[in-house]
Amino acid sequence: MIINKAKLIAVEKGIQNFTSSPSWCYRFMKRSGLAMRTKTKIAQKMPKEYEEKILSFHKFVIDARKKNQFELSQIGNMDEVPLTFDVPSNRTVDHKGAKTITVKTSGYEKIHYTLVLSCCADGTKLPPMLIFKRKTFPKEAILRGVVVHVHDKGWMDEKGMRLWIEKVWSKRPGGLLKKPSLLVLDQFRAHITDTTKKNFREVKTHLAVIPSGLTSQLQPLDVSTNKPFKVFMREEWNKWMAAGNHDLTPTGKIKRPTITQVCDSVKDEIIVHSFKKCGISNTLDGTEDDMLYENTGTSTSSDESPVSDCEDLSFLDSDSSDEEFLGFS
Repeated sequence: MIINKAKLIAVEKGIQNFTSSPSWCYRFMKRSGLAMRTKTKIAQKMPKEYEEKILSFHKFVIDARKKNQFELSQIGNMDEVPLTFDVPSNRTVDHKGAKTITVKTSGYEKIHYTLVLSCCADGTKLPPMLIFKRKTFPKEAILRGVVVHVHDKGWMDEKGMRLWIEKVWSKRPGGLLKKPSLLVLDQFRAHITDTTKKNFREVKTHLAVIPSGLTSQLQPLDVSTNKPFKVFMREEWNKWMAAGNHDLTPTGKIKRPTITQVCDSVKDEIIVHSFKKCGISNTLDGTEDDMLYENTGTSTSSDESPVSDCEDLSFLDSDSSDEEFLGFS
């Protein structure tokens, strides 16, 4: 937010050649007595007994690929992400020692819904699906390229899966031709009911169901895609909130930016890499197996220092905590 706001002020003041670099931001925070305030996060280690489940999953995928010769464009992953209509960070910049910290929001941060993301191993991003927590469809105009479903709890159900198969999965490149395909899913109940399995068989789709507790290792959307997606979402929200002068709804809440801006921000190569990192689309001759063991890296930050590492100020524009709800319209 500091960098984005500084850029706006520079434009307003007519300041030429202003460089809002990480080092400038570090010095500014130090001069102003500002610090990043954040919650701590405890990492969890994968139990050793899960290794056999991972090997079994990889064997299933490899055997299915050898038997059916799936094209990369026909290997996909789908996942639901719980969100809110606002993305207020749980971190902000304030004076050291401040007891009350206020974060600017649009007023939608407590309204939840579900976003269904899906992509293919060749980098193709499929249209998003929104599941609203309500019994009737919203009267507002729906954005082009977005599929909408309603559920009294805002969750995916059998009806929603049938809609997703019909409106999203079956309309992927090659879907109308019913090319043999492989879809990676977690064990959420609606994904694996007998009715859902029957619907997938009708479109010649084989299911690779991730063992319980291993989505962080075997789900492409979890491993490499959701993090940059959340970062882009946070960046768009920060820029939008910093710009000011937003239109208001009749109830006085700020109108929000659109979902498609963020979905389009995730690069194709990130998606391609995520499938290989999970061992789903690697070459069958074993030459890409080393990608399974690449370290995705982690980062931490101090509560009281301006920055924990002056070379990495990415947290100033994003908050990729997996524990909080994120969202956009």
